[in-house]
Amino acid sequence: MHSEAAPCSTSASTLAARLAGHTPPHAFFVISAVFHCLGPAFAVLLFAHLAPAGVAWLRIASAAAVFALWRRPWRYLKRLAPRDRATVVCLGIVLALMNVIYYVAIDRLPLGTVSAIEFLGPVALAAVGMRTRRNMSALALAVCGVYVLTDIRLAAAPLGLLAAFGNCALFVAYIVLGHRIARSGGAPGIDRLAAAMLVAAVVAAPIGFRAATPALLHPLLLAAGAGVGLCSSVIPYVCDQLAMARLQRTTFALLLALLPAMATVIGVLVLAQLPTAADLLGVALVIAGVATHREPPSPAARCRPYLPRVES
Repeated sequence: MHSEAAPCSTSASTLAARLAGHTPPHAFFVISAVFHCLGPAFAVLLFAHLAPAGVAWLRIASAAAVFALWRRPWRYLKRLAPRDRATVVCLGIVLALMNVIYYVAIDRLPLGTVSAIEFLGPVALAAVGMRTRRNMSALALAVCGVYVLTDIRLAAAPLGLLAAFGNCALFVAYIVLGHRIARSGGAPGIDRLAAAMLVAAVVAAPIGFRAATPALLHPLLLAAGAGVGLCSSVIPYVCDQLAMARLQRTTFALLLALLPAMATVIGVLVLAQLPTAADLLGVALVIAGVATHREPPSPAARCRPYLPRVES
């Protein structure tokens, strides 16, 4: 009986398994963080021409197109058990709403404020799983570092604040559901993610398609939308799956503290934005927190293969 996991060829899956098996999960997280920070560079062009909902739909639709061509997830979705299929659908709904609400939030509030509010969710997840003084200290260091980096300011924008806290809740749901689909390994998780992204494109269409129509006849805007989808959804979400397959949820949530620090580094290397002393302090605190954290041993995680074997 053939493996349920991969609609792609055996050789491609075997190559992916070998690559994933020899790559530390933290490396996938770092790649995800880099592209999470590069994605907004493409969104800048789109915000000048499209409403936030339109930008979100272009991002989701372009990512769904890439996943459809790459994984052909509809063939895999038919073989899922009803409970797993429901998880995929829920993740698709979460992805659609999370992306739309995120762009609504950053259209009305400073990006640092939105990032700080968004991090509240992972902080709560990390705090739930922290059972040692060492890991509580790691969490405290990371939280202080993120606070210093984001310099949170609550602007007088009620809709923006509502969207930011809504995005925070949806981000928590993404982490929980993402780990759920990653339990069986990297390749099946990516196939389920691909199916969820198709669901997200359908869910987001009534919200953002009309706002995105001005870009449909503009090649430059379409290219920017494809860039947003690739850099903000395809690459980071795939890397998230490969990391989640081997990292406990608590560890993954704490590592998300690296995102503001990574944004500071990208600003230096790409935009020549020199960090302030506070920025350097924030980066140092985050790095110290991540370095201090120790993931408790998990028998289930040790026994679970990173990617399932593919039968010929």
